[in-house]
Amino acid sequence: MAVRIIPDIPSLKALVGTEIGVSDWIEITQERIDLFAKATGDCQWIHTDPDRAKRESPFGTTIAHGHLTASLAPHLLSQIMEVRGARLLVNPGIEKMRFRSPVPVGSRLRMRATLKALRELPGGAQRAIFGMRFEVEGEKRPAAFGNALLVYYP
Repeated sequence: MAVRIIPDIPSLKALVGTEIGVSDWIEITQERIDLFAKATGDCQWIHTDPDRAKRESPFGTTIAHGHLTASLAPHLLSQIMEVRGARLLVNPGIEKMRFRSPVPVGSRLRMRATLKALRELPGGAQRAIFGMRFEVEGEKRPAAFGNALLVYYP
């Protein structure tokens, strides 16, 4: 997918209520899951033990951590859009994040982003709320969805 170029921070206003775009697919490998488990200390077998997951998990394989899926948002959003003229981008949080379906190892994941709201802050900064929908290739139900809060500083 081509990155959507937003020429400057004020141009975001015209995009409120619209889908900004869709990221490329990213493969969820066991190595990525294991590195996330090591970084966070969440080494539950359903994520890190392929043999046990094959035997005992209702999914028949290991699955990505929900928070691993959410942590991919900045990377995937950078594939969707770029706001020129922003000297600094701050993420003050994620709202209403829900993990609805498993993301099995070997699956491909992408994110769909919609600009839901925008609020001007002092000094010309803009606080944006992006709806995020994480999709697993071939699945109808989203793996996760929620709102990312981002502040763009000129």
